[in-house]
Amino acid sequence: MNSGKTAILAAISLFLFYALLILSLLTFLEGPRFLEVLSAPDTLFAVHLSVIAATLAMLLAIAIGLPAAYALSRFQFPGKKIVDTLLELPLIMSPVALGAALLVFFNTPFGKAIQEKGVLFVFEFPGIVLAQFATIAGLATRLMKTALDEISPRYEAVARSLGSNAWEAFRKITLPLSFRGILSAMILCWAKAVGEFGATVMLAGTMAFKTETMPIAIFMSLASADIPKTIILILILAGIGLTALFAVRLVEKRPQVL
Repeated sequence: MNSGKTAILAAISLFLFYALLILSLLTFLEGPRFLEVLSAPDTLFAVHLSVIAATLAMLLAIAIGLPAAYALSRFQFPGKKIVDTLLELPLIMSPVALGAALLVFFNTPFGKAIQEKGVLFVFEFPGIVLAQFATIAGLATRLMKTALDEISPRYEAVARSLGSNAWEAFRKITLPLSFRGILSAMILCWAKAVGEFGATVMLAGTMAFKTETMPIAIFMSLASADIPKTIILILILAGIGLTALFAVRLVEKRPQVL
């Protein structure tokens, strides 16, 4: 068997693996309950909470990650390798461990001061946003850095030689050229935030109609042995994620326009 056939077989094998997981869910699906669960108040609350929190976490990750990605892509500074390496921490660290670290932080004197005189995070909505942000910020920065790395710094140098300052060169040249990659990063990070469980459950808990995101709703349904509802919630969450991935594919296919 040549290398091409081997590669195709590997791709088909992976596809079948995930397809079988989805099909196994469908075998336990109770059709009449689908609309009932979909329109249930707790499901609507979980979907709404997940979408709002993930959107805020993604916007925060992009707002901080884009300047960080630009700095790592364009400049040399002391400790750059250390900073670049530490940004990989959320990618290699278990979300549960990351959430536990956040929970421990808010039990330190500094963390308690934030809770007492600032915003409440533990077992509150801001804790969901913070937990999701913690899990996607490194990924957002890494993806945007990759997009920026593909744009030659010479374009900005030419723009500055023609009278533009550094901000104008970035806004008029680099940002439009890398926008497709940045938009893909936004969608992927949003989808990952919607499906985040480990850090959220550690920091925000599992309180119904308060911190019940979609993954937590799935966990609570499974804990109560309501398998049909669990499967329906999994399919809803999978549908949201796959829709986001399809949107990324559409963004990648669009022609680059300046």
